[in-house]
Amino acid sequence: MGANRLTYRRRLSYNTKSNRKRVSKTPGGRLVYLYIKKRGTVPKCGDCGTALSGIAAVRPIKLKQLSKPKKTVSRAYGGSRCHHCVRERIIRAFLIEEQKIVVRALKAAQQKK
Repeated sequence: MGANRLTYRRRLSYNTKSNRKRVSKTPGGRLVYLYIKKRGTVPKCGDCGTALSGIAAVRPIKLKQLSKPKKTVSRAYGGSRCHHCVRERIIRAFLIEEQKIVVRALKAAQQKK
C-alpha cells in the first residue's frame, strides 16, 4: 500500500484556525481527519482584566448549554468582577456613605451656631 493521502471532509479547503484537524485511524484501517474545536477563553474581570476563577472556559455556544453554577459565582458581581474588585467597590461605597454622614453632621453643627 502506498502513501495514505488524506482529504478534507468539509468544504473549507484552507488551513485556517477554524479548520484545524488531527489524523485518526478508523477501525477499518483508514486514516481520516478529525476536526479540532477551538479552545474557549477564560472570562476576564471587567475592571482589572484578570481571569475569573470558578467559571468554565468554553466557546459561546457551549456556554449557553452549561448550567448556572458553571457560569457564575455565588457572590455580588459573580461572573463579572473578581473578588478584589468587588471588595474595593464595597469599601468605596461604604467610605462615600461615611463621608456624606460627616458632611451632614458638620452642616448641622454650623446650623446650631
